[in-house]
Amino acid sequence: MKYQVKQVADIAGVSIRTLHHYDDIQLLKPSALTDAGYRLYSDADLERLQQILFFREIGFRLDDIKEMLDHPNFDRKAALQSQKDMLMKKKQRMEEMIQTVDRTLQSIEGGEHMDKRDLFAGLSMKDIEEHQQTYADEVRKLYGREIAEETEKRTSAYSADDWRAIMAEFDSIYRQIAARMVHGPNDAEVQSAVGAFRDHICQYHYDCTLDIFRGLGEVYITDERFTNAINQYGEGLAAFLREAIIIYCDQQEKPRL
Repeated sequence: MKYQVKQVADIAGVSIRTLHHYDDIQLLKPSALTDAGYRLYSDADLERLQQILFFREIGFRLDDIKEMLDHPNFDRKAALQSQKDMLMKKKQRMEEMIQTVDRTLQSIEGGEHMDKRDLFAGLSMKDIEEHQQTYADEVRKLYGREIAEETEKRTSAYSADDWRAIMAEFDSIYRQIAARMVHGPNDAEVQSAVGAFRDHICQYHYDCTLDIFRGLGEVYITDERFTNAINQYGEGLAAFLREAIIIYCDQQEKPRL
């Protein structure tokens, strides 16, 4: 069955302008054109649009989405499962935020006291604390108590806004690497993102030497907590990131000519 652009816009809940843009950047090309030049979309085109919208909701960039969907090894079923996992986490957080809004409204309307902790339910404060603890555990495992204490002292000075910005940058780097997995750990953009990852650690957490960075990669595959956390961004990302870190460190240690 073929669908005209307005029909696709109505079915998918997107604007005609968006569909035209996707066509212009070759993200979603209609499978056919009428004699008059009007776009005609197939069922396969609609399935691709569904993937595009899922990836957009999760936060991927359009150029990364195009590369993933166009790769010969793209697995739609695996992608859907990964998208479901991430959307479920997002759903849980949104439900917590809605409950917080409802409780706050009830408190305002009824004049009832609201526990201060409840004011922030679902607002990522727990994520911030867990992120901070993760780095403390990571440093402690790699280098011992003394350096861990220095790291904790440094990160404890960050405000909630600081942590949100740090986490957003951290999240963006992981997503960039996950989006390029199909190209292999030696991919130039993967290596650039790995370098940005190391710079991020040095700037916000601790002096990440090449030896420390290598050790970090090993922790990501030997400690189940880190493996599971990283693999939330993409199945097998922890092992992939380790390989990418090894390649990065080897390149950095080569003599400069």
